[in-house]
Amino acid sequence: MFSIEPKTVFSLSNPLSFILDKEPRDFQPQDFLRVIEQKEIRKIIFHYAGLDGKLKELWIPAMDPKRVEIALLDGERVDGSSLFKGLIDESLSDLYVVPVYRTAFLNPFDPHSLDFFCRYLTAEGELAPFAPDNILAKAVANFRANSGLELLALGELEFYLIKEKTTYFYPNQKQRAYHSAPPYLKSGEILDEILRLLTQTTGAVKYAHAEAGYIESVRSDNREIMGKEAEQLEIEFQLRPIEEMADWLVLARWLIRQVAFKYNCLATFTPKLEEGVAGNGFHIHLELRREGKNIIVGPDGNLTEEAKRLIGGLIFYADTLTAFGNTVSSSYLRLVPHQEAPTRICWSDFNRSALIRVPLGWRNEKNLALMVNPLTSIPEEKRVSQQTIELRSPDGSAHVYLLLAGITMAIDWAFRKDDSLFQQDWPLELAEKYYVKGNVFSDPEILEKLPLLPSSCVESSRLLLAKRHLYERDGVFPPAIIDYIASLLAAEDDEVMNEKLAKLPADDRLHETRRIMHKDLHRH
Repeated sequence: MFSIEPKTVFSLSNPLSFILDKEPRDFQPQDFLRVIEQKEIRKIIFHYAGLDGKLKELWIPAMDPKRVEIALLDGERVDGSSLFKGLIDESLSDLYVVPVYRTAFLNPFDPHSLDFFCRYLTAEGELAPFAPDNILAKAVANFRANSGLELLALGELEFYLIKEKTTYFYPNQKQRAYHSAPPYLKSGEILDEILRLLTQTTGAVKYAHAEAGYIESVRSDNREIMGKEAEQLEIEFQLRPIEEMADWLVLARWLIRQVAFKYNCLATFTPKLEEGVAGNGFHIHLELRREGKNIIVGPDGNLTEEAKRLIGGLIFYADTLTAFGNTVSSSYLRLVPHQEAPTRICWSDFNRSALIRVPLGWRNEKNLALMVNPLTSIPEEKRVSQQTIELRSPDGSAHVYLLLAGITMAIDWAFRKDDSLFQQDWPLELAEKYYVKGNVFSDPEILEKLPLLPSSCVESSRLLLAKRHLYERDGVFPPAIIDYIASLLAAEDDEVMNEKLAKLPADDRLHETRRIMHKDLHRH
């Protein structure tokens, strides 16, 4: 195997690891005091997600070491009634925000700032049960205790960069921009900066590339985007524990918007920008590990029982997961047939029309490089499995923490034999029943047998309320959160959206469709 010096690895990921010569999981308060002195840090920033899913922040001067030490040990006080408006009464509004040391990073936009993700604690010093990140943490702890397994995840973060058109040379073609290289890709410099800064702050980026979507001139009444060029890009992360991945995905949205703003561009994760042009998906890949080893595929190269249980759990929860993964009306302009977006509940191998798929996963134990470099001296070695299972329904409107908490609840259900909802082989039966081959949209007979995903936010809201027990189980999702999300979805008032659009004259339909698509450019 190739060997790389540890400090080289650190320098390519988190600069704090290089400075402190330790992994993030080993960071201690005294380490940060040393960094503050060495790097001439002027402030520390506490970050935390609000109820809207966006990253918030609190700036704390770093001139007084004692004051900084107190903040690192005891956190700070914030107004919960503002951060969780509608959930917390103003008379009981104070919350603590306490830093999670493993999340520390040097702010990529300010070399004199040391930043942290925080968790919300109540006045009693307990994790605030209504905070989305704490909901995820509780779901993960339950799954770990019930199954003895570790759940890892990675996200594929698709977004559009929208900017003034600077040249007419080397135009991209509609729906033909996938993996484009400059000069066809015009946002290469911006993507390069996003990739570099995200890698340094998270250490968890796998790759970046141009996606299929391209719009030469956006037609819209929205002044932010009208007449501008839009290029679709993607950042894919590496597998990390699911609660850690949630932090990095939320941070990534913040960072991408910051870099775009620096270049006088707009970055949007909105589900759909234009008819016939790729929408912004938010695919989630999942891996199960036992004692550090991937157990998705067995020694025979086939999916294990554990993998099929995971799939069965996702199938059982699929229709209600849209409440957290598809939260605006335009989500349901993306979830349409023949657009590599699912509309039916099923799973398959490699198949991008399925809700759940088992992607290509390096099951071949041989070193693939030997196939194209036959004269090299690379030793043939057994490779660690990289197989994942992918959920393809979520889009860029997803509430990251709540979505990943819901996914965790789905998988936990599939492994719990003491649950009143559980019938011993139900997850395996679901996996067996809803496996398909080929493009599901090309076989009407198969399509008719597959359950539909919701077709609107209103329907998703109704399903969530009807099946709220799936999430409130074990006290993981507080009832107030379920009510809050359901009310937001119902407020979209989109149950007959597609029927209304179909009845409009062509020009009016396009205008109204664009209004729906462009009203949520900055949701979450």
